Amino acid sequence: MVDHSVVLFSYGTLRQREVQLSVFGREVAGTPDRLPGYRLSTVEITDPQVIAVSGATHHPILEATGDAADVVDGTALRLTEDELTAADAYEVDDYQRALVPLASGLHGWVYAAGHNPSGA
Repeated sequence: MVDHSVVLFSYGTLRQREVQLSVFGREVAGTPDRLPGYRLSTVEITDPQVIAVSGATHHPILEATGDAADVVDGTALRLTEDELTAADAYEVDDYQRALVPLASGLHGWVYAAGHNPSGA
């Protein structure tokens, strides 16, 4: 039996079927969830391989605000450790992985801005 015990909160391209098939080799089921204390921004993607997989030059990116009123909707994906490693390889350097509490009570990994992409 495969252990899908890793939770990854996705709010962007990792929810797309084509991206999941390319990154994980399978379609990943998930449950709707929310992440408080963050807001969405965008980041320009320059990695040709990521653009080819996602079909987009701009991806959403999370920015921590610390304000519980700021909430981002997404999906809690159930992955294996190897699939989480594959997600790490897919995400560009603008993203950093962090373990966060979700509105459902689960704790999951999320890719968020390691710095403020707008420079502000």
